[in-house]
Amino acid sequence: MHELDVLARLGLVLARPAALILASPVMGGMYSPVTVRIGLAVILALTQVTVVTLPPVPDLPTLVTVMVHEVIIGTALAMSVRVLIAAAELGGQLSGTQMMLSYGSMVDPQSGVRNGVLATLYANLTIFVFFLINGHHALLRMVSESYRTLPMGTGSVSGSAVTSIIEMLGVVFVLGLRLAAPLIVVLLIVEFASGLLTRSAPSLDLMSLSTPVRLLAGLTAVSAVIPVFPGLVQRFVTVTTELGLQLAGAFR
Repeated sequence: MHELDVLARLGLVLARPAALILASPVMGGMYSPVTVRIGLAVILALTQVTVVTLPPVPDLPTLVTVMVHEVIIGTALAMSVRVLIAAAELGGQLSGTQMMLSYGSMVDPQSGVRNGVLATLYANLTIFVFFLINGHHALLRMVSESYRTLPMGTGSVSGSAVTSIIEMLGVVFVLGLRLAAPLIVVLLIVEFASGLLTRSAPSLDLMSLSTPVRLLAGLTAVSAVIPVFPGLVQRFVTVTTELGLQLAGAFR
């Protein structure tokens, strides 16, 4: 076999797992060294060699098209995890903004952008829960199953891709609001009580007292959310996994 044919086949096998590793914040986040990400992609590709049916090496334009198709499928599968992280970060951002913690935002090493303290905490908790419930095993099974249902080829895009993306955005907002709802309700009650005190005792300096009260009430609400956090994330893992497969299936 010609050396170029070997390299082309190797690239085809690596494309889907590499896209999954690079786009998934669980296995290939920005905090992971490049060598680790490359090694994971190679190992994952080698485990799929026995189940992958490689097409004959086509001409260069077709080869590029197949490679792009494989990368899109791998990225679509990784979206099942990224949706969970985005929802957790949204819940943390909403909670942190209500507690006035947005002033202390920091650079999140996972996403490389400025995230609030609670957004980073919620994202890390989501990753821990994902590993605890063996979500990474489900992700690996998704890759193996995708080669059976979505064999290598040029493929085409169906209209279901738009529906899947909309449903994923819906999961982000629903899960994010569920995570932030207890804190928002508690702080709304605090604001209502502060307004009543201001009306009944105008001489009180509530401007200097409101911030520590909001922080204390907010931290109490966060401490009540964390115990139910794993169960809430676990219920959405199945939903996001199905949406990831549905989105990948739109490129069959």
